[in-house]
Amino acid sequence: MPGETSENDESPSKLIDTRIEELSDWRGETLSRIRGLIKETDPDVVEEVKWRKPSNPHGVPVWVHDGNICTGETYKSKVKLTFAKGASLEDPAGLFNASLDATVSRAINIHEGDEIDEEAFKSLVRSAVALNRS
Repeated sequence: MPGETSENDESPSKLIDTRIEELSDWRGETLSRIRGLIKETDPDVVEEVKWRKPSNPHGVPVWVHDGNICTGETYKSKVKLTFAKGASLEDPAGLFNASLDATVSRAINIHEGDEIDEEAFKSLVRSAVALNRS
């Protein structure tokens, strides 16, 4: 099953915990806050870590419920949340500000000092889960 690990491997949630701790700056705080919002919105969400490789040993946190909801990538100047089917989601608050030309996904780039509309974000998460279930 996706997201499962052997007993010798760290769980995806622990890997995400470690990544947040290692960032130890606004990016870690932002990723932690977003993670909390996702889990609060969808208590049945499954955390996975995908695309681990030598150049990215931490991989990418992915939140899944009947398919990918979104990923949480960290870069030097931003945290990027990519919604797998974002192009099909209503975004009345205009949270999507990246990958706007993509045919399937949409992303939210959060920079240091940016505020995110938590209720609008939760609405996107709920919509993504509903779309995955349809």
